Amino acid sequence: MTKVEFFKNDNGDITRYIVDGHTGYDEYGKDIVCAAVSVLAQTGVISLIKVCDMSINYTIREGHIDVILPEDVDEEKWSKSQIVLQTILVGIKNTMEAYPNYITLRYREV
Repeated sequence: MTKVEFFKNDNGDITRYIVDGHTGYDEYGKDIVCAAVSVLAQTGVISLIKVCDMSINYTIREGHIDVILPEDVDEEKWSKSQIVLQTILVGIKNTMEAYPNYITLRYREV
């Protein structure tokens, strides 16, 4: 099962996300659910760097992505980053609704 966590601050802004584990929907290389979640999570990293022009702290390794936004970001970049992160969240939720036995979603406050 893939565990997804989104961390939100007091304003409800997403400050971090973690995706961990393989879904187990199918064997490695054929797991469309795992691939969908992975693409969403990795697109988030790329978009935050290239579209939002942010220097983010991230770790990517087999079955694990951890992305942390910097705290000292101007308002325009922060606003763009929230659109990217909300889009990822919508994609994760949609995938989870289609395959509820393979993904868990949790929110945490920071």
